[in-house]
Amino acid sequence: MKKLAVIYHSAHGHTAHIARHIVEGARGVTGVEVDLLQAETLADSPDAITAYDGLLMGSPTYLGGVSSQFKRFMDATGRMWRQQGLRGKLAGGFTVSSLPSGDKQSTLTSLFVFAMQHGMVWVGNPILPEQHTGVPEHEAANRLGSWSGLMAQSGHGMPADAFEPGDIKTAHLFGRHMAETLHRMGAA
Repeated sequence: MKKLAVIYHSAHGHTAHIARHIVEGARGVTGVEVDLLQAETLADSPDAITAYDGLLMGSPTYLGGVSSQFKRFMDATGRMWRQQGLRGKLAGGFTVSSLPSGDKQSTLTSLFVFAMQHGMVWVGNPILPEQHTGVPEHEAANRLGSWSGLMAQSGHGMPADAFEPGDIKTAHLFGRHMAETLHRMGAA
C-alpha cells in the first residue's frame, strides 16, 4: 500500500474545498492510502511527512506566492533537506486564487522548486483542456490550462464551495492521476 499526503493551507476554505476533491479522486485508486493534512499542523512536526510516498501540496496564491502558513511548513523542513529525507518521493502541487490567472503559476513554481530542493520527483497535470472538444468552458476539465499543477479559481469573497464544475472535475482527475502515478511508479 502506497501512502499519499495531500498537504494544504486554506484561510477561507477555498483551497480546503479543492483539497477534499483531490482526496476523493485519489481515494478511487486501489492500493493507495490518502491522508488530508493541514500545513499549519505539520510546521510543528514536519518529520511526519517522511512516512508518505508522495506529497501533493496546495496553497492559496497570495501576492504571487504561497501563503505565509504554507511557507512556514516549507521552512520547517530544512533539517530534512540536509538529510535528504524526502529524496525520491513523488510531489505535485495545486493552488487557488480569485482571478483566472492571479499569478498562480508563481505559486506552483515555488512548490516545484521546494520539491526539487528536496530531491523529489514532480508530477504535473496531463489533463487536456476539454473546452477544445466542445465542452462548455465552465464545465471543462483543466479549463485554466495548467500543465505544471492544478489551478482553480473562486471569485473574491465567494463561499468556499463556489467553483466552476470544471475545477471540481479537474481536482478529482488530478488526485486520481497523482495516486495512479504513485502506484505505477512504485515510489518508496
